[in-house]
Amino acid sequence: MRSRQEIIELFSSFLQFEADRVNGWATDARLRRNIRNSQGSLTQAEPSHHYWVIYWYKLWTHQPESLAKGHLSAFLQESCYWAAQKTITSISTTQYTLSDCFQMAIARVDKVLKGFKPEVGFSLSSYASAIFSSELKEMLRQQKEIDICTNWRLLRKLTQKRLVESLENAGLRETEIACYVLAWKCFQAKYVPQQPTGTRKLPKPDSETWDAIAKMYNSQLHSLPNPGGESSKETMEKWLVTAAKAARAYLYPSFTSLNVPRGDEGSAELLDNLADNLPGLKQESLLSEFIAEEEQNARQTQLQNMGNILRIAIDQLDSEAKQIFQLYYAEGLTQQQIAQQLEIKQYTISRRLTKARESLLIKLANWSRDTLHISLNSTVLNYISTVMEEWLKSFYTRPLNQQE
Repeated sequence: MRSRQEIIELFSSFLQFEADRVNGWATDARLRRNIRNSQGSLTQAEPSHHYWVIYWYKLWTHQPESLAKGHLSAFLQESCYWAAQKTITSISTTQYTLSDCFQMAIARVDKVLKGFKPEVGFSLSSYASAIFSSELKEMLRQQKEIDICTNWRLLRKLTQKRLVESLENAGLRETEIACYVLAWKCFQAKYVPQQPTGTRKLPKPDSETWDAIAKMYNSQLHSLPNPGGESSKETMEKWLVTAAKAARAYLYPSFTSLNVPRGDEGSAELLDNLADNLPGLKQESLLSEFIAEEEQNARQTQLQNMGNILRIAIDQLDSEAKQIFQLYYAEGLTQQQIAQQLEIKQYTISRRLTKARESLLIKLANWSRDTLHISLNSTVLNYISTVMEEWLKSFYTRPLNQQE
């Protein structure tokens, strides 16, 4: 994959895939024009990409429907690609390709932007890498669970709230939803599986059970806002299968790339649907509020200082903790594999790994409070912990001569 260098390309181009391979970069004309116009408004020398990240991020917080999100989505293409590649190589059994994982992860751009806190001093790309990775792993886990569940197991594990949300998402009317929910309640009451409750392969109810479900449903018709006539066991089965399909679609929707061509306009892209900048808050008026180039230099210094704090904290760990870190982050071993290699119980490895991380987090949090004057709370600590974890992964995968 060719790395982008120019500011305009960084904030206006998107990865294109052919099958499961990157086929180059495609430039969005509207984004390209927009950033050129913004560059023309500057009176200072061309700032770095860090400046533009904060610029578009602040514009996005004021105008969520503006082109700012498109620019940030373009910027995060590499972070998303490497997160997807790392995830797909670590999960050999997944049915998804690299491009599938990329599209699934990039759909989480909103979550990245909502959680990002530039005042903490960490980069958007580092934070996005951590979020893309964690979100992608969770989506794959959920999809695997949903894929291997039969309809009947899925319906038994659904809550009524999720069922109603799924049916609403499928476009059913309120009166129809009430019928489906009653059928589901009768199914829950009459279908008592013989298999262990944790199995995902529950079979279809037998004929007697369907008769009991339909009988119970018809006896409770009076509770519906629009009862209608009695329903057969075939209708019960049809409704419940429809409900299961709606739940699958709702719990794990399909993802579409921002730069997939629209069928109605040939080469036009979905990204073209992003609204133009809203009136009232002009970009030129916001320029004076954004960080200047000197502030970006200060931010880079803060990031370097953060790295120094963590390096010192790692040096202060005992030899066993250093060895565990090396095996876990540099060699990619699991806790169980580390336990076998060191001939220590797995729970002991887990405890010592957690304790070592906590010692680093405490030092980094104290430095952030005392040097950056950041008020510490659970949200900020979780954010710092996420960025620290990404830094550790990056630090231990560098060549030894670059870890000094």
